[in-house]
Amino acid sequence: MTDAVKIYHNPRCSKSRDTLSLLTSNGVEPEVVLYLDTPPDAQTLRQLLRMLGMGSARELMRQKEDLYKSLNLDDNRLTEAELVQAMVENPKLIERPIVVANGQARIGRPPEDVLQIL
Repeated sequence: MTDAVKIYHNPRCSKSRDTLSLLTSNGVEPEVVLYLDTPPDAQTLRQLLRMLGMGSARELMRQKEDLYKSLNLDDNRLTEAELVQAMVENPKLIERPIVVANGQARIGRPPEDVLQIL
């Protein structure tokens, strides 16, 4: 197990809190990134997409968010760069929580999914 575990965390989200609790109960003290306060840049988001095995930025977006609809992010003419930039500018759109460990990433939905990469 690596000592470099990172969680992109939103303390107001129950799944995010549950995932953080699961990590700590398994003896992991992750670096906690409050991504709403310090959003990842475009390069970091692209790296997370690769680590998650996602083919499109839309897969990492909270598509049921009102913001997703109001920004017309379901428009198929938008490029991947535009979708990533939308998440940089509006981190609320990023699915949560994301845990990074051992060169891999998982979304904690359900929280137990993150144990696969520890």
